[in-house]
Amino acid sequence: MRAKEFIVEKKVGEISKRHQQSTKGLHVFANSNYDRTYDLNRVMMAVATTDGTFVPDIDGESWAGKFNTAHAYTETESNMLKQAYKAAGIKYKDLNNGDDDSKELDSTNAKSPIKPFKGYKK
Repeated sequence: MRAKEFIVEKKVGEISKRHQQSTKGLHVFANSNYDRTYDLNRVMMAVATTDGTFVPDIDGESWAGKFNTAHAYTETESNMLKQAYKAAGIKYKDLNNGDDDSKELDSTNAKSPIKPFKGYKK
């Protein structure tokens, strides 16, 4: 069976009564001020932090907020992104000011708290 044979729309944006009856717990939601993917991410994050008996205390918007994010791993990828922004006429902001190096935070344990056992090669 193909997906189009069991999930179809009666009219654009409408689900048939038959299909609605067979989809238990069906919800649709959107916030017209943001993109739908971001809304879905925030809602699913909130779902993961509650058991259904309380409203979770999460920020309504992350630092990325209404923006898309791109994460270059190398200087070449960073340059590729910058040229792509120019080609597409999209404004961007480099939050790391050109610093593409990834470093451990100063608070990260650099030494194991476990004492090595006899015969363990350091």
